[in-house]
Amino acid sequence: KAIGHRENRWMQDVNHCVSKALVENNPKHTLFVLEDLSGIRNATERVKTKDFYVSVSWSFYDLEQKLIYKAKQNQSSVIKVDPHYTSQCCPICGHTEKANRNKKIHLFTCKNCGYKSNDDRIGAMNLYRMGINYLVDSQVPDTVVTE
Repeated sequence: KAIGHRENRWMQDVNHCVSKALVENNPKHTLFVLEDLSGIRNATERVKTKDFYVSVSWSFYDLEQKLIYKAKQNQSSVIKVDPHYTSQCCPICGHTEKANRNKKIHLFTCKNCGYKSNDDRIGAMNLYRMGINYLVDSQVPDTVVTE
């Protein structure tokens, strides 16, 4: 039980430090774009036993709440977008296919245009694009604006 409390405090401290660094290292009026990970715990049913603890132990909601709070203080905003296909969609040509992404080696290779990069980087590029679309159109499908 004591280890659980210690781990919980450690995670809260890490989330505090990460959210603080994100806000302090970006100018005022920054738009932070997060994947909407509500329901992520249900997806862990398909995770291998050896990876299960890592996938369910991180407090995404706590980090999100800390970032929202600190962003508001810095006159910045946080939006949450649909995470589906963010690591399978080519940021160059827009082609989306499951085979574009090799999860084992974290490699994205577009089957349409041949663009290659790290799959997490592809996800980040697509989140960036969604943020730009939100700023331009004030609307991105499946976007949750946090208050």
